[in-house]
Amino acid sequence: QVQLVESGGGLAQPGGSLSLSCAASTSRFAINAMGWYRQAPGVERELVAYITSGGTIKYTDSVKGRFTISWGDAKYTVSLQMNTLKREDTAVYYCVASYYYRIGTSDEDTWGQGTQVTVSP
Repeated sequence: QVQLVESGGGLAQPGGSLSLSCAASTSRFAINAMGWYRQAPGVERELVAYITSGGTIKYTDSVKGRFTISWGDAKYTVSLQMNTLKREDTAVYYCVASYYYRIGTSDEDTWGQGTQVTVSP
C-alpha cells in the first residue's frame, strides 16, 4: 500500500515558475519510480516527467529544458521545478508512484488526487 501527499502548484503568469512536491510512504515493496502526469480540460492525460531509483529521468518533449524533476532529501520524496511556464502547462498535475521503473503503466501504481497548476496573465 502506497500513500501520497502532494503539495505545491497554484497560479503563475506566463514565463513564471512554480514547483510541485510529492511524498510517498510504502508498507510493502520499494518504490522505484515517481513522477507526474497532467490533464487539461478536454485533453488526454499525458506523462510530464518521472525519475527512477537508479536516477533515470524522462521528460515529455514539451517540458524539456523548462521542468526539472529530482529526488528530495527524504526517502520517496520528489519535486518538479517548473520554469518558463506557458499557458499550455495549465492542467491538473497528478503525482504517481510505482514499484516499477516507470510510472503510469501498471495497475499497481498509486496516483495522487491532483494539484491544479494555472498559467495565466
